[in-house]
Formats: sequence, C-alpha cells, structure tokens
Amino acid sequence: MPKKILNNIKIKFLYFLIFSLIVSCSSIPKSTKNACSIFSERYLWYKYVKNSSEKYGAPVHIILAFVNKESGFDRYARPERTKLFKIIPYKRPSSSLGYSQAVKKTWEQYKKETNSPLALRTRFKDSVYFISWFISKTNKINKIPLNDSYRQYLNYYLGWGNYAKKVYKTDKNAIIFAKSVQKQSNIYRRQLKGCQKSLDKKKYIIF
Repeated sequence: MPKKILNNIKIKFLYFLIFSLIVSCSSIPKSTKNACSIFSERYLWYKYVKNSSEKYGAPVHIILAFVNKESGFDRYARPERTKLFKIIPYKRPSSSLGYSQAVKKTWEQYKKETNSPLALRTRFKDSVYFISWFISKTNKINKIPLNDSYRQYLNYYLGWGNYAKKVYKTDKNAIIFAKSVQKQSNIYRRQLKGCQKSLDKKKYIIF
C-alpha cells in the first residue's frame, strides 16, 4: 500500500478516535440509576469522583446522587426559561449550569478558594470536585456530617444561610428533593458495594 494512502488512513482513524471520545464524554450514561453501570461506561468518571471524595471527604455515592438530581448527568443542563404571557421565552430563573447546576456566584467562589481559574461547570471532573468542596464546606459551616445526604442536600439546594435560617421548614420542594437524593444515594451505596473493588483494580495505561 502506498505510503501516502497509509498516512491518510491513519489520519482519518485518529480523527475517528477523537470524535468518538468527544461523543462518549458528552453523552448521558445509558443507566443513570445504577452506579456500577455508570462507572463501567465512564471509568474516568469513577476516578474523578473517587479522587474528589478522598480530597474533601464526601462519600462517592452522595456525590453521584447530587449529580443525578441536579442534571441527570447532562453536561449542558440548565433551568428552563420563564415565559412572558405564557408563550414568549424569557429569562432563566437562575444562572445554574452543568452537571452540578452550580450558580455563577458560588462557582466563582469555588474557583477562587481552590485556585481553579479554568474550572468549567460543563466538565464532569470540575463539577464533582465542586460538589465535594460544597459538601465539605457545609460540614464546616453548618456542622452537617459528610455522610448525611438528606441535610447535605438541603444545604446544597437552599444555600448555607437559608438552611441556617431553617427555610426548609416552609419549602416543601426542598424536603421532597432532599428525600429523593437520600433515597438515590442509598441505592448507589448498595450498588457500589458489589463493584467498587473491581473498579479500584482497573487501570488506564495512559492515565
């Protein structure tokens, strides 16, 4: 086979690999309710979640439950626009964006405190580190145990100040959402018992 043709084939194959990697990293996992399935499909996600857990002390299953509740693992998730006269698309109710649905103000605080100026809300690694950081801050500010998924999520949803003011007592959605996160985190925790050892043994040669 001529050298020129062979080089063209190699270049096309390289482009195909890059495209496949981009698509796989941006798409939503097939089974978002199963931790083992998620990490089997996105092994690097497991490494990111585990590393953030080790750094900040937030449990893996709780971090994953937060991502599931906030964005459904959609990197471009954001609140739907409000509508004028019930028809015309208008402003979004908040600046939430990405896997963690972090608002701009808190995200900027995170970047400043962790010296992460290039962190993106649409990047999974940055998002799970943000969630872990937030859980750790909640532990320090409002003395909520790291493994208390229910009260941790109330802080995440309402903010540290509103939680301290016990706003959740009159916010029915906050209670409903926190209970759903608690339930899903317990499911993830049980699932991980059956596959985490296997995940810890896996290695990528290039990472």
